[in-house]
Amino acid sequence: MTIRPRRFCLVTTFYPPFNFGGDGITVRRLAHALAERGHHVEVVHCVDAYDLVKPAGTPPVGDYQDHPAIVHHALRSRAGPLSPLVTHLTGRPGLKGGRLRTIFGGRFDVVHFHNASLIGVGALPDGPALTLYTMHDHWLVCPMHVLWRFNREPCPARRCVACTVRAGRPPQVWRHTGILADSLARVDAFIAPSRFTRDKHLEQGLRVTAPIVHIPNFSPHPAPPSGEVAPHPVPYFLFAGRLERIKGAHVLVDLFSRYRGADLLIAGDGHEAPALRAAAMGNPQIHFLGVVASSRLEALMRHAVAVL
Repeated sequence: MTIRPRRFCLVTTFYPPFNFGGDGITVRRLAHALAERGHHVEVVHCVDAYDLVKPAGTPPVGDYQDHPAIVHHALRSRAGPLSPLVTHLTGRPGLKGGRLRTIFGGRFDVVHFHNASLIGVGALPDGPALTLYTMHDHWLVCPMHVLWRFNREPCPARRCVACTVRAGRPPQVWRHTGILADSLARVDAFIAPSRFTRDKHLEQGLRVTAPIVHIPNFSPHPAPPSGEVAPHPVPYFLFAGRLERIKGAHVLVDLFSRYRGADLLIAGDGHEAPALRAAAMGNPQIHFLGVVASSRLEALMRHAVAVL
């Protein structure tokens, strides 16, 4: 079966190497898969947003590790961090609006939005292209993205203003206007990577007319190992992810203060890293690897007792 090449535009706040979490990695995997099948792929992401929220001491980023045919649109403004701040407050692309209108320009068959928090929900185009929106997190119904209240517990009820202020973020006045409903009306279909995500959006009151389709994330098949030596000398469990409270690495650090059957390897970085290292101090079974390249991470996963 021959598939006619299409023109795709993938829109996301963060994209590797200007990236923190799994949403950007998922977008890159999708971009690669489409490009490898002969489709034209352009990726739009916001460097100003990355510079605004990256932790202090974050090392400089490297080059894109992408299929050579992928076109990158790295959004930068002379206003720097002011641009994503305007978007956070208004829900609109603001200082990025003109550039986005030029990029969209009616040239694409599919415009696929991902984590659009600092691109702006108001950036959703109203044109002939098929418009998709993937719900990588719960930002459409939660200003903090994660339904995690006051950085300590699952959110049992919506107290968004108090939660946002306590997290040190300005409240989003636009959430009390009609911009969200008006913008989401332009979406032809929503994609939920899990049934939980789909159901939670509906439970939290999201009202959309387009279908919400459950399509799980995917991972490319890793290259087979060739005479590979185990990357750690004793059996180990592996945690890989951002070191933030919501990710739960502190639970593992506490557990491995009592469990002696294997080591714990922690790959990743984040705001919780200093607290986790302090809690694990003196425990020779817990090892912090920092940010790990994808090829090394694959090897670590292959040899782990389990990935947590």
